[in-house]
This record gives sequence, C-alpha cells and structure tokens, in this order.
Amino acid sequence: MTVLGDKLRPSGRDGRLPWEELARADAAYFVSGDDAALHAARRAPLLVATARETETLREGAVELDALVGSGEDPGERYGPGELEPRPKLVVTTAGALGGWMNPGGPYLAAPLPGPVEDAYGCGDCFAAGLTFALADGRSPEVAVELAARCGAAVLTGRGAYAGQLTLG
Repeated sequence: MTVLGDKLRPSGRDGRLPWEELARADAAYFVSGDDAALHAARRAPLLVATARETETLREGAVELDALVGSGEDPGERYGPGELEPRPKLVVTTAGALGGWMNPGGPYLAAPLPGPVEDAYGCGDCFAAGLTFALADGRSPEVAVELAARCGAAVLTGRGAYAGQLTLG
C-alpha cells in the first residue's frame, strides 16, 4: 500500500469521534492512531493490530488478542519481546509459503481459487478475515485458515475488491 502525504492517524483524544462505540463492536483492528486511540480500541472485546504500528503499540502497552504482520515486509516484522504485554497470538504471513503463528507453529497458504491477478490488498484481507474469525469465536488455527483463504481470494482479482471471498 502506498500513502501519499501524511498517514491519517486518528487521536483518541479527539472528542468528535465516537470512540465509545468500539465497546459495542465485536472486534477492532488497529492500523493507525495514537496511544489514546489504541486504548479506545481496547474497549472492543477483541483487539487485533498490525505489526506496522509497533511503536504506538509499545507506547500504549495494551494487551493484544492478536498481532498480524508480514515476514516479507521489514516494516511489519515483530520480534519476541518487542511488546509488553506480549500479544496472545502473533501471526506472520509469508505469501505462498503460508506463515507462522505463535503459539501454534507454521501454517500453509490456502489454495488459490483462480489465476493470480494482483497482490494489492492481500494482507489487509488476511487481517480482516483473521479478525472476523477470532471475533466469531473460532480457534486461532481455524481463524488463520479463513484468513489465508481471504488473502488467496484477493490475489485472484484486480485491486483489493475484485477477488473477495464470500462466506456461504
């Protein structure tokens, strides 16, 4: 993903935003914001965050239900002990190789439902699938399997939306 200009970073101190509504959500996926926004996101029953925001996560020091990142992107790598408290689950993707979850170990990439078109949005859709499945009460292993299917589906479409997985 490419950001032109400054990255949007909501502030949890911005009273114009309805932060209290996060307590009524099934889950929150933290991708950007300050430490106050992170604390507001923690009001959700389940909090997943991107490893790209490690500095804010370190400053905020909230417990994450899951941390997701890419082993292929230096900006999304997480090393053990970088966050305190430690995330309950750390999921690292590795493209066609699958990835690694801790606890849990390696997992396989999902089979592609068609020919490869475009990788844009695969990681975001993986994270969305993971967040959805964990919020639905699925085990981490089943959640990662669904997340991998979401990422694989996006890989077969142009852009982030043409190849979406549908649940049926």
